[in-house]
Amino acid sequence: MSHHPIRRAAVIAVASVSALALGACSAGSLVNPTESSSAGKTTLTILMDSSTQTTTQGKAIADGFNASQDEIEVKIETRPEGTDGDNVVKTRLATGEMTDLFQYNSGSLMQALDPATNMVSLTDQDFIANLDESFVTSVTADEQVYGVPFGQLMAGGIYYNKKVYADLGLSVPKTWDEFMANNAKIKEAGIDPVIQTYGDTWTSQLFVLADFHNVLSEQPDWAEKYTANQAKYVDEPAIKGFERLQDVYDAGYLNKDFASAKLTQGLQQLVDGTGAQYPSLTFTITSYLELADDAAENIGFFAQPGDDAATNGLTSWSPAALYIPSTTTGDKLDAAKKFLAWVATPEACDALTAAMDPTGPYAVKGCALPDGLPAAVTDMQAYYDNGNVSPALEFLSAVKGPNLEKITVEVGSGITTAADGAARYDEDVKKQAQQLGLEGW
Repeated sequence: MSHHPIRRAAVIAVASVSALALGACSAGSLVNPTESSSAGKTTLTILMDSSTQTTTQGKAIADGFNASQDEIEVKIETRPEGTDGDNVVKTRLATGEMTDLFQYNSGSLMQALDPATNMVSLTDQDFIANLDESFVTSVTADEQVYGVPFGQLMAGGIYYNKKVYADLGLSVPKTWDEFMANNAKIKEAGIDPVIQTYGDTWTSQLFVLADFHNVLSEQPDWAEKYTANQAKYVDEPAIKGFERLQDVYDAGYLNKDFASAKLTQGLQQLVDGTGAQYPSLTFTITSYLELADDAAENIGFFAQPGDDAATNGLTSWSPAALYIPSTTTGDKLDAAKKFLAWVATPEACDALTAAMDPTGPYAVKGCALPDGLPAAVTDMQAYYDNGNVSPALEFLSAVKGPNLEKITVEVGSGITTAADGAARYDEDVKKQAQQLGLEGW
């Protein structure tokens, strides 16, 4: 997978959710951007990817904003997903032909767009104070804030089958030792303790990436040191994610078909209760809801346990964001800022919720989740409510290598040791760090 180990692959994994099949830009457009606007109104066009989820949410906020005032009209234009869509965004920014606003990833992929050159800073806008702090970090470069959240927060952790847990008298683990003790009891009951699906290679990365809250709990400046080439995965505390991947393999806790199983098969095993736990990203919640009648209530979620129960918490992925390109000026710029100010309100969250059930908390303060959501969403919300959350590494550092999923498949399959895998990944990130011109590399 290219530069975004999780979201890029997730996009390939589940067409209906956070990532999606490639589509033709012209064929997928919801609006002709050259269409004349209603008399006297300033028209804004937003470029966004063509997935069902994105376009549904885009239409919801455009319609909601349009109904809230009568001076500005917002329209949607779509682009392909995946690498083709990345190329459209980069080309249009480079040629000065970007729409008035655009939707794109937060974190390291945003950094790769050279926001200081290509985007309008929003740092001085009052509405930034309405945004979740971990999200703001993910759209900040050189102390300038560039984006407003589009969609909900996502987390990396472990789904679990509540009925299996109840039948075996287990409680949610807060330490890795407790997790491994639960696994022993689950295996004894003839159930696969940990489901892995290396047929979709991106899923192999969770034990490493979702462990990052534990890394920061032990060493709060690890991301800064990593970016400066002063911290490595081969050393404590970061190597523990690789060691945990090896632990579950060595203990024989995986499903027999882990090497070839795909995401959907893993989720089916989870809801059937033939497997008890499945490391994943919470964007996949919508994918298991149709697999069993009781899936919404029966599948729970917990943060990846670390060494210390007192610091137990969640690794969080920020949603995509809406940005204003630097080519938007004058009345259009003023209108775009008014629109983003509205997006950063509970009213906009309500419009999104009405269009599509949220799969995680909103990154806008004051936004409430509705009742009746899947148990895993409620479980996830509790970590945010308690403040026990850290951003994933990709939102704190632009350093990442393209081969993590290949390396984690090998470590998780017993082909490579945790130490060797961590060393290989440390080597894997060098080229990109050098291409980014980072100091110390």
